[in-house]
Amino acid sequence: MTTLSDRSGYRSATVGALGDPLAVAASLAGASTAPHVLYERAGQWSFGAGAAYELLLYPDRIEVRDSFGDRTLATGPAPLQQIADLLAACPLPGWRAYGWAGFELAYFLHGLPQLAGPEPLLHLIVPETEVRWQDGEATLRALDPGALPALAELLAKEPAPAAGAPLDLDEGELGEEYRKAVAAAVEDIRARQLQKVILSRVVPVPQEIDLAATYLLGRRGNTPARSFLLDLGVHRAAGFSPETVVEVDAHGRISTQPLAGTRALTGDPAADHDRHEELLADPKEIFEHAISVKAACEELYPMSERGSVTVDEFMNVRRRGSVQHLASRVGARLAPGRNAWHALAALFPAVTASGLPKAAACTAIHRYESLPRGLYSGAVLTADADGSLDAALVLRTVFQRDGRTWLRAGAGIVEHSTPEREFEETCEKLRSTSRFLVPRTPSDAGSPEGPRDPRNRDFGATDR
Repeated sequence: MTTLSDRSGYRSATVGALGDPLAVAASLAGASTAPHVLYERAGQWSFGAGAAYELLLYPDRIEVRDSFGDRTLATGPAPLQQIADLLAACPLPGWRAYGWAGFELAYFLHGLPQLAGPEPLLHLIVPETEVRWQDGEATLRALDPGALPALAELLAKEPAPAAGAPLDLDEGELGEEYRKAVAAAVEDIRARQLQKVILSRVVPVPQEIDLAATYLLGRRGNTPARSFLLDLGVHRAAGFSPETVVEVDAHGRISTQPLAGTRALTGDPAADHDRHEELLADPKEIFEHAISVKAACEELYPMSERGSVTVDEFMNVRRRGSVQHLASRVGARLAPGRNAWHALAALFPAVTASGLPKAAACTAIHRYESLPRGLYSGAVLTADADGSLDAALVLRTVFQRDGRTWLRAGAGIVEHSTPEREFEETCEKLRSTSRFLVPRTPSDAGSPEGPRDPRNRDFGATDR
């Protein structure tokens, strides 16, 4: 058995002349039988598979897993700083961690631990094998140098042709229950219990979906800020994130991108322009957006250098798949003694997926939504040894777990919301994913037949 202490770190190789990076990425993920995460950011692709070092955060404990065995620590009052410290202790030079934070982490961060439930709140792996590529060139890294030739050969293979016709899904199911929840939330807001809350609804997908093929087709049809494809333990997902929760670079520069205010995209240039102008003039949408930007600024003040918080963009319109949004960007610089995990703790969950005040909004979400959110409106993220972190908001995503597949979408509820319009908005957003669902066929290969238990020790990429 090879242990972490025996390894000198990652061995690397560089290959060039890759084809379409999206097709290569989907093919690579589809062929993996190990836990993995594929993450796209601004034309840069990153894929990690296998778990050399693994962290799972629960409401009451943190589980650490590596080749030395498993150990458990009690969850303290600042769990994300515990995660930061544990990552800093990872013995692999130049590590990058991949994983997710579930929405229920919000309950723990905002003083509502009794609502968090027993499930993991965060799951990260530092991979055994990794590929990072852009502009047709890829860097391959593996703890087992023998894995590099096979990985290079896999990247050189011609990706499988695009899958067949997508599934026809009705986004309008289960609308009455959602409309009632919106009406009740509006009454709470008028009673000044909160300012804004994002309520979501689940749409079941009636058959098994090929996630890699869906990701390939959906990414071609979307214009996300980030995209991802993951299979970690019990959770599997493919998503086209419209915005980031937080971005922190190695120099301590923070950025967050709240999107709030929505109109559908029809494909008709004239109609889409009219809706663009309508969006910029709608008092309800402007109010919803402005309070989200204000909240992002207020959340950044405590961990930022004095005077560094700025609104770098305000109320631009960004096209994201089937919809267009009002979009802003807030930036800052980390104060001395603060790190990227302080920024994530302050901004999580995204105000555009929870509401204001956050504790009251999270309580309302727990009250009005019948199912836990899990990955939905949490984050898929990467974190690096240099202190940088990039966290994508998990929206416009297809989810799989325990043999079930579903979509989920929400809308921002404020005092002037109407149940019918908010329901219509969820339908508009769902079309960013529902149009691209590719059914699995019996001949499909590459993806595992069912979900993995995160406690399974057989991660398979190298001898542990």
